[in-house]
Amino acid sequence: MEHIAGSGASAATIVFLLLAVGLALSFEFVNGFHDTANAVATVIYTNTLPPWIAVVWSGLWNLIGVLISSGAVAFGIVALLPVELVINVGSASGFAMVFSLLISAIIWNVGTWYFGLPASSSHTLIGSIVGVGLANSLIFGSHTFGDGVNWTKVQETLAALITSPIVGFVGAALLLLLMKALIRVPELYREPPKGQPPSPWIRLLLVLTCTGVSFAHGSNDGQKGMGLIMLILIGIVPGVYALNPGLSQAQVASIYSASQSASTVFDRMAKGANESAAEANKALNGFLKTSGKLDETTWTAVATINHLITSDLQGKSSTTQIAPSDRGAVRSHIYLISASISKIGKLKGFTDPADAKALADYAKQLNGTTNYIPVWVKVAVALFLGFGTMIGWKRIVVTVGERIGKTHMTYAQGASAEMVAYATIQAASQYGLPVSTTHILSSGVAGTMFANRSGLQGQTVRNILLAWVLTLPVCVFLGSLLFALGLRLVAAF
Repeated sequence: MEHIAGSGASAATIVFLLLAVGLALSFEFVNGFHDTANAVATVIYTNTLPPWIAVVWSGLWNLIGVLISSGAVAFGIVALLPVELVINVGSASGFAMVFSLLISAIIWNVGTWYFGLPASSSHTLIGSIVGVGLANSLIFGSHTFGDGVNWTKVQETLAALITSPIVGFVGAALLLLLMKALIRVPELYREPPKGQPPSPWIRLLLVLTCTGVSFAHGSNDGQKGMGLIMLILIGIVPGVYALNPGLSQAQVASIYSASQSASTVFDRMAKGANESAAEANKALNGFLKTSGKLDETTWTAVATINHLITSDLQGKSSTTQIAPSDRGAVRSHIYLISASISKIGKLKGFTDPADAKALADYAKQLNGTTNYIPVWVKVAVALFLGFGTMIGWKRIVVTVGERIGKTHMTYAQGASAEMVAYATIQAASQYGLPVSTTHILSSGVAGTMFANRSGLQGQTVRNILLAWVLTLPVCVFLGSLLFALGLRLVAAF
């Protein structure tokens, strides 16, 4: 943060920045009520650890998970946003976007937490993002309603969010049955005596599974707020955060060389045509929308913007050598080319397989210049997740431990649900897919109750499912409404 104070930012800019980052951290704080609370539910409810120790331990492993995370999930969330708002995040509409989706997500998360319903912060945030995209396409006169929404990325994300509870339910049920067949220790399958901790080896097992889920949560769910915080920082102080200052001289040189090679391909496809930077920006913004088509105009625009990247990096050994006033524009150029290469690849627009591979590698290098997260952002997110868990854990823990099944959760049920949750979340993190810890773990507990023939509490299960079903449409509505109101409010200032 000291870089901001030394960047020449005005007092008003710093106040606005603190307000926006504070709102993003508030989302993570409320996220701790739900998702992180699930990680400690089993150890608390089986008397394995006292609540305060469980929460602190879980918070520590959330922090570790966040710190070593790649950022893929964080920028996967950003990729759901309308391209024109991501590029112009420092505009009035960009600020309205960030504030509206965060506020709508917080409202729904707090409401479902109040009633003790384990709802998904991932669904909440994605619904709000879709709402912003729909409202943006309507307000700014897009020819196609919803054209500003990255529907391909939305479909990929929703597929992960829909299938992960099924994996949780089935996987935990099967694992419990396997444990019963292979581990014949009666204590594992009995209801924990009230107020008494389990045997040392069972405590170790449950602490390990809690640790795994907490770590996995930090490496996946913990990233969602980081991407939004980076958007805020880039929008308000682009001279400090628009480009990754940690790239080595060799990396910058490699990107410069790759940009020259890419220009050879783009110029050939554009047949030597060129246009102004403003026209090229407009053309690529249109191409990157859902209805955008690959044509000669696209190739000309890609060639034009890529030449600007080559010019931006020429003679530079570090991104810090680019003038702070130019870094926002350079980031926009990089974002447009990287996203365009990705879409052209999906459309099979590169006829030569060698060109397709080289340009895909080039896009990855470009992403490294913009998709980065400072350590202080990771630490702040992890701390607020932990603070939220400390304050709001009890409502969700009671629901998971008592109200899903008709009997008290056994040690084996808790361990099965958490082991499956850990494996599922880790797998999703490898592919940069945001999944819900809440959905996976709650479904896993339900799966173990079903496999154990313990029975499910119908009213609780119905309420949880209803909250899951309503999350997306309600948050789409809230995101749209607050974005429209936010535009009016920001314009008034």
